[in-house]
Parts: sequence; structure tokens; C-alpha cells
Amino acid sequence: MSLLEGRTLWELIDRRVAETPDALMAVDEDMRTLTFGELAEDAERAAAGLRELGVGPDVVVSWQLPTWIESMVLVAALSRLDAIQNPILPIYREREVRFCTNQADAKLIIVPSVWNKVEYEAMATDIARDKGDMQVLVADKTLPQGDPASLPPRPGAADPGDQPVRWLFYTSGTTADPKGARHTDANVAAVARGMAERLAVSTGDRNAMVFPFTHVGGITWLFLSLQTGCSNIFLEAFDPQKTPEVLSREGVTLAGAGTVFHKVYLAAQQASDTPLFPRVRGFTSGGAPKPPQLHYDLLEAFGTGIYSAYGLTEAPILTMSGLDDTDEELAHTEGKPLPGVELKLVKLDGTVAGEGEAGEVRVKAPQVMQGYLDSSLDAEAFDEEGYFRTGDLGRLDERGNLVITGRLKDVIIRKGENISASEVEAHLYGHDKIGDVAVIGLADPERGERVCAVVQTAEGADDITLAEMAAHLESQGLMKQKIPEQLEIIEVIPRNPSGKVLKHVLCDRYSTS
Repeated sequence: MSLLEGRTLWELIDRRVAETPDALMAVDEDMRTLTFGELAEDAERAAAGLRELGVGPDVVVSWQLPTWIESMVLVAALSRLDAIQNPILPIYREREVRFCTNQADAKLIIVPSVWNKVEYEAMATDIARDKGDMQVLVADKTLPQGDPASLPPRPGAADPGDQPVRWLFYTSGTTADPKGARHTDANVAAVARGMAERLAVSTGDRNAMVFPFTHVGGITWLFLSLQTGCSNIFLEAFDPQKTPEVLSREGVTLAGAGTVFHKVYLAAQQASDTPLFPRVRGFTSGGAPKPPQLHYDLLEAFGTGIYSAYGLTEAPILTMSGLDDTDEELAHTEGKPLPGVELKLVKLDGTVAGEGEAGEVRVKAPQVMQGYLDSSLDAEAFDEEGYFRTGDLGRLDERGNLVITGRLKDVIIRKGENISASEVEAHLYGHDKIGDVAVIGLADPERGERVCAVVQTAEGADDITLAEMAAHLESQGLMKQKIPEQLEIIEVIPRNPSGKVLKHVLCDRYSTS
């Protein structure tokens, strides 16, 4: 497998166009297509149009668009102009968008007029009016057009270690304002290259772009497509009925992007008399707990299972499963570090964890951000040796695979014993009656903290009982000390705009129960 190199996104576009200009880069649910050559041509016309709006080198442009082919063209156009891009997840609303655009000092925000019943244009207009120096551009599957001959020379290509920041990706915490992670093209390219090598991606692959393209993972797949020549199947929103049909029609080979998606694919295959994804060779996963049994269920139904990845917005895809891993590794771990990734596991007492011991995952890697936009956050984010503190707890198995065991701030201390909430959640996700779950620690005079499971019942199922839950966890081999003593049924698990569970809300709600 030969991967194209490019020090900037636009340099990578130029090299891919020279290599395979007529190869398919993207197809969407409406069967619209885009080749690599068309990407470059459309991007230069859009870049010329955006230049007339004042976009140029180092100008910050926020954009909040669905997973459209035009979104990919926009990214390329802004790269051609050497602008700084601030992709914003479509699920963000006024408070988050206002914070991001103000902190990033965006001069232009690009939004749809109305999408998924949300009035983005009205929201952006209110924010821009208050900010005073930001324009609003409405882009409903259209972008400004201009004469490519009017464009300045292509942006220069600095060495990876000396590149300017070109990406501002925001990550939302569960209690605080979003944090802006500053990335270069080299940061993102390193992630894409590592993923491509680990999965042996080639020109014949078709990736399912079923999650928000504005996510750092979406931009990573753009880089990966240019490096490998693979194509993407674009869907503007995930739909349990429509999405499997589109992926089947388009011959998906790499079907992402996480547990919720994979459960839908499995149910669709089980309801079908014919192979749904006859060309699929892997289900890529990340961002949520993975029930080990789900790997084996997919393997039985499709002939291939889950290839997990672990990373954060600040340090995307640090570890990933590979084609040579055993089913046990695929089912129970997040894979091995990508090339150039150096992991350090630090125990709660500050010492470095030994083999098999759990500790906070800290990392040095070419994909680690250049720091936060709010630089006052950097001192806490990096340790004295320059390792980024992920806040996640994990251990390395005997083969060097990372096993995530929880969050540093998500450890429940019951009678002096540390209990990982995510470990309990991972086991509960495998129960048919559970659609979503959050495990929290509640203050308890006898135990210090007691373990409480908050469950959103699966659609069409009866509520699970405390006894059923305990029996399930015992059957999974979970020690009795970790089994929740309290069960609460809730209509919907509360999450913030980036999908993280608002556990502080649940703790407040049930602390007096």
C-alpha cells in the first residue's frame, strides 16, 4: 500500500488529483458523486467566491454544515485560501456557537438556512449582530462562485514541526464551556496516515461517512481519502431505516462509526434474507463503550467484526485495532498505539503503572494538539514531561493493546474500592432491555459512595429490574462489589451537544433518592 504525502491539505489535493483525477471521492444518499478532480475544481471556484467575502490567510471561518458533499468542497476551498477553519457540530446551539465564534474571533460563519427543523440562519444572524465584525453566509448545498484565475498562489508547505494552526476543533465538557483545540494540517495528516496503515485502506475501499463531518474524525477521513484514493459514502444524517439501505447500495467496505450504528446494522442484517453489506471488511468504532459480544455478533452476521480506535479531539486516534489482531483483542481492547504515539500510564498516586496496572493515559504524539485556544488551560493539560493528560484510565495488556477502564473523574469509591463506571456501563450495554445507560456514584453514609445505574429502556422493551440487572452483570463475570445497588429508569439519558452524558445532572437528580 502506497500513501501519498502532503505537508498541507491543499498539497495533498494537488498530488491526489495528479494521481487519480477521475476516481470517485464521494457519493451521497441522492447518488450525487464527486471525483478527486472535481473536488479541486469546485474548491477553487468556491475559494474565489469566498475571497470576495474577505477570506484569506489566517482569517478564521466558522462553519456549521451537515455531512454534505459541499461541506467537503468548502474545507478544500478554505485550505486553498490558507484560512483557519473552525468546524462546529450541527448539534451545537446558540450558547455553544456564540462561545466558539467569539473565542475564535471568527470573521465569517457559514450555515444552512434551516436544517433538521433548526433555524441556523436566524441563530447565526443573532450571534453575528452581537459580535459586530462577523458575516453570515447561508450555504444550502451551494457555495459562492468566482474565477479561479483571481486566486493567489497556492499556500506554502512548511515542515510538519513548523506548520501554522489551521484547525480549531471544539470539545465540550459536561459542566464547562467548550475547549478549542488548535491543530495543524500535519496533526490531522498523521492520524489519517496511521489509520490508513492499520486498516490497509486502498483505492477500492468505501467508507461510511455517517457521523458529523464537522467532527475531527470527519476531517481525518478527508485526509485519509486523499492519501489512499478511497471514497466516502456521505449521509447528511443517520437514519436507522435509510442508512443501511444506502450503504448496501453503494457497496460499503468500512462501516462506522460506533456502537449505536453497529447495532442498527446488525438488526437490519438479521431482518434481511440476503447479505446486507457483501463487501464489508470491518466496522470501525470509537467514542463509546463497546460491548465485547457485539464484535462476535457482527462477526457471525457479516463475517467481520469491530476495529476500535481510541482518541480525543485534542489527540485524535492514539490507538487502533488492526487486521492481524485476534478476535479476543478486537472484542476487548482499543488496539495498539499508532506509529509515533508514546503512551505513559500514571497511577492515582503519581507513579508510573507497571504491566497490567491501570493508570491515567498520558501521551506524546504527532497528532497531539498545539495547545488550547485558551492558553491558560495548557498548564493543567500537559504534565511536567510534556505528556498530554487525557483524563482517561487504562491499562496495556500483554500484547500492547490499550484497554480503557474509565475516566479519572468517573471513578466511584465504594468502601475504599475504586470502581470504574465505564466498566459497569460496558457490561450493561449488552443487555437487550437497555438502550442507553449511565453509571454514577451517589454519596452514601455507610459506603462512601454507592453505585447507581440510570437506564434508558430500549425501544419496545420492558423496563429492566434491579434483580435482572444484577443477574446479567454476574453472568458477565463482574465482581459483586461493582454491581449497582440502585437502579433508576429515565426516559432519555441527558447528554451535551457533543454527546457526552451529563452525569452531574443525574447525580443532582438522584442524590436524595
